[in-house]
Amino acid sequence: MHFWMPAIVLALGCGAVIAVVLLRGRVAEAASAAYDLEVYRDQLKEVDRDLARGIIAEQEAERIRTEVSRRVLAADKALNEADASTGQPVGSGRFIAAFAVIGLVTVSVFLYTQLGAPGYDDLPRSARLAASEEARANRPDQAALEARQTSTSVEAQASEDYRALVAQLRAAVAERRDDLQGFTLLARNEAALGNLVAAHQAQARVIELKGARATAEDYVDLADLMISAAGGLVSAEAETVLRGALARAPDHPRARYYLGLYMVQIDRPDAAFRLWDTLLRESAPSDPWTPLIRDRIEDLAWRAGVIRYRLPPEGEQRGPTWDDLQSAGNLTPEERLAMARNMVDGLEDRVLNEGGDVAEWARLTNGLTVLGEFDRVRAALERARMVFADRPEDLDLIENAAKQAGFSE
Repeated sequence: MHFWMPAIVLALGCGAVIAVVLLRGRVAEAASAAYDLEVYRDQLKEVDRDLARGIIAEQEAERIRTEVSRRVLAADKALNEADASTGQPVGSGRFIAAFAVIGLVTVSVFLYTQLGAPGYDDLPRSARLAASEEARANRPDQAALEARQTSTSVEAQASEDYRALVAQLRAAVAERRDDLQGFTLLARNEAALGNLVAAHQAQARVIELKGARATAEDYVDLADLMISAAGGLVSAEAETVLRGALARAPDHPRARYYLGLYMVQIDRPDAAFRLWDTLLRESAPSDPWTPLIRDRIEDLAWRAGVIRYRLPPEGEQRGPTWDDLQSAGNLTPEERLAMARNMVDGLEDRVLNEGGDVAEWARLTNGLTVLGEFDRVRAALERARMVFADRPEDLDLIENAAKQAGFSE
């Protein structure tokens, strides 16, 4: 009601202004003729005063009176003609005025029911961002999310021999904390048994042991296990792991999917839509995240303020898939360089002219650095600093992508 009353009053006020104009009709011509008539009458009086003071002679005064009188007659005739020809018919004027008022109010209400959100209070962008930041700050940590979940372990259903082997593996890595292969096998087998907490703890140790050699895939595997252990919720710790993966491979699809899921869960549909829409257009129908995104992207687009979003046809892609990039290893060095240059050029053109999400910007700065195009890297970073001025975390990800590839300003 707080919205509807001012809206109706404004619509009626605008309609009233239109109605007044329609009912009054055209008065410009009549007003001009009436003004001229007043001027000419004043001139006649001025002639009489000048004659009385001896400024002009009787003959000159008579000549001026004749000329001004002629103009008075012409102005009076124009005034009468304007009154007869410019008046608005009362009946049609009232009909048009009523139609304008009713039509304005009706169309306004219809457009609001189609484009607005009846029944909801106003929620400006600043309030939504503040609520999202509050949700992020108050989000339970990984341990708290895991404590809420029921056990998913299927160890009791496994064969006795398999359980014995896993028990031996646990004992071995407990004694040899630097056994990379042992922790890799442990993470895999704990996950197979449904011991997700133990699995992500083992995977975290794998990353620790690899250090700088840890790949984006290692980080995404860790995030995947953490999210599964938390019942599908992405904790702040899992987000940090995902950003670590994207810093190493800005186009990694699983990392982008999970980061979009995190944005959904902290009520940032705008950021989630940008991530998922781009990922959906780059993914193949057989990719496991594709149906998950397709089921939710239209609602997400609406929440992000994207009107009349068109779901891309299945199989439509805007760029190479992750499998395409992996298979590039079979090409010659010259073919790989040409492929990379074409991809980066196309990405740069799209991002700078159409806009892009943080993952695309990070891929751009990373790719340009790999190609040695440092001037273009600087230009892209300058543009990114303007685009992401109010999102320092995303800007850090973009700058770190270039640094990971060897760029230094």
